[in-house]
Amino acid sequence: MPDPARPSSPPRPLPTPRTAPRHATPTGETTVLAGRNPVREALERDDARLEKVYLPRNPAGPLADLHRLARAAGVPVQFVPHQRLDVLARGANHQGVVATLAGLEYRDFDEMLGEIAPTRDDVEALRPILVLLDGLEDPYNVGAILRSCVAAGAAGVVVPAHGAAPIGAVALKASAGTALMIPVARVPKLADACEQLKERGYWVVGAAGEAEVAHTAYDWDRPTALVVGGEGGGLSVTVRKACDALVRIPLRGPAESLNASVAAGILLFEAVRNRA
Repeated sequence: MPDPARPSSPPRPLPTPRTAPRHATPTGETTVLAGRNPVREALERDDARLEKVYLPRNPAGPLADLHRLARAAGVPVQFVPHQRLDVLARGANHQGVVATLAGLEYRDFDEMLGEIAPTRDDVEALRPILVLLDGLEDPYNVGAILRSCVAAGAAGVVVPAHGAAPIGAVALKASAGTALMIPVARVPKLADACEQLKERGYWVVGAAGEAEVAHTAYDWDRPTALVVGGEGGGLSVTVRKACDALVRIPLRGPAESLNASVAAGILLFEAVRNRA
């Protein structure tokens, strides 16, 4: 498939990729983590910055294990009635345990890019994968995509400041706690971020069901910023125009489209497969 009309660069030997920051730093806000697996994963990590774990009185079984983990990690534990857990979880399915941690700090966009690959030469050599979320409103989708990003080794995620689901308790639970393992930057306008990425050497690729190019026909072996559109309308007009290319996932059955998080996972691992 011919590439979009942008200058190409000669192949470079690939150094060992740098590891992007895998932590969240605290803000003045508090984030809630609900559910046994997310809390367990946070307790088993050294940099999760848990403030407190809330458990029911007389915890037993898996909850007793979490109690022991919290004590071993030096995280304060408070025993509360089940109704209090419901309130703390803010609607998430807590499975008998809630933890609070220093709120996720959205990274500065330029700083995050500089840490991933400081120069254009670094970008071309390391071929990072970034994921941009264009107006996703379902926190379950956001959390699931963050989990796929971590699993695929994406270097970072970019979200718009307005019109998108927050990365709160529901998204954290849907990510099984992995949202804490990848830097997330928030920008005023996603289309402007796309232009900045192109200037740095990234190729901006949008997921669109009506695209002519199948995802398996696209050359992913390059610095990539994958844009996933919202659940209802897909990519916004301005972001669509800012993309270098659009790709589709061919569907064989009668379904009109895929869930946003499923589509993101398929595209991410196709990009990874092309780099193996």
